[in-house]
Amino acid sequence: MLTEKLSLTQIFTMIINFLLGSSIVVGIGMEAKRDAWLVVLIGMFVGLLIMNFYLYFMSLLPGKNIYEIIEYCFSRKVAVILALVYLSYFIYISARVIRDFGELITTAILPATPIEFTIFTLMLVIGYILYLGIEVLGRTAEIFSPYMFVFVFLLFILLYAGGKINLTNIQPILSSGIMEVIKSTIPSIIAFPYGELIAFTVILANIGDFKAARKVCLISVFIASVILLSSVFLIIATLGENTATRANFPLLIAARLVSIGEFLERIDVLVVFIMMLGILIKSSVFLYGGLKGIEYIFKIPFRYFAMPVSCIVAMFSIFITIDFSDHLVEGLHVGIFLLHLPLQFGFPILIVFVLLIKKWKEQRNEKREIRA
Repeated sequence: MLTEKLSLTQIFTMIINFLLGSSIVVGIGMEAKRDAWLVVLIGMFVGLLIMNFYLYFMSLLPGKNIYEIIEYCFSRKVAVILALVYLSYFIYISARVIRDFGELITTAILPATPIEFTIFTLMLVIGYILYLGIEVLGRTAEIFSPYMFVFVFLLFILLYAGGKINLTNIQPILSSGIMEVIKSTIPSIIAFPYGELIAFTVILANIGDFKAARKVCLISVFIASVILLSSVFLIIATLGENTATRANFPLLIAARLVSIGEFLERIDVLVVFIMMLGILIKSSVFLYGGLKGIEYIFKIPFRYFAMPVSCIVAMFSIFITIDFSDHLVEGLHVGIFLLHLPLQFGFPILIVFVLLIKKWKEQRNEKREIRA
């Protein structure tokens, strides 16, 4: 099968956009209200630990993805069963992420456009990108990310210049107590968005220099967390806790407050671009993880499945939930203990434990052979 390699810059931009993805669309940590930015601040350090764990997980068998590592730990039959579980999980999350984008466009940007059209259009683009290969996805992130950074910076400058930032909205700090912040951090922000980095246990197998990628991955998680922290801080400071917690798309509403000299207004397009790029990268990474699982099971190149599975994901994302509020409840509350925590941390920790035991046994056998 064709081997593809990603550059460090491509991994850097992919992780940043992946973490922003739907996190910047719906906002995170809003359960803590005016202290939501503190939740993201704590989550940043947790996210670095989680990324470090996944890097350690991959370093035990460099060049192999999660499916191949599972086979090494157990057997082909067990690996196929777990591969079915993980590829279904990756495809499921990809469908949920695409639904976020469909709701955003239909609710806030193009209300007269059917959500089915929006979702199918984007999924055809994603399917074509993945058909061309993971390197094309990496180049897409690499090319468009500089514009994303500029637009984020512009949004902050324009809101500040327009006098829309009111620091009294975040005061007093810790008004509900530190326990409220911790409850909002654990387990919600651990599973979303940082636990979702498990999708990179497939992507990181495509890195040429894994040792050099360690620092890049951790730096990218840090930068993405700073952008998330800044966006949540901006949302609370501009909208206030009441509006921010009730809004489906708080950052978009904050951007609509920009009005400088009754000339520079309605900069929604900047926020939509940031959200669209993040969602495209995040959904593509998850879908790629699912496609590699199919490739592992059937031993057929994943490109043959790219377009058909993309169409299935598009259809599934439409029927996955009744409305947006139900969509949020299922994703941020119901699925955490049933799906996210077991698959993001439970199985990987078990696999690492088994892998360390197997490596220890192999080293012990090698020493015995040398002595003999």
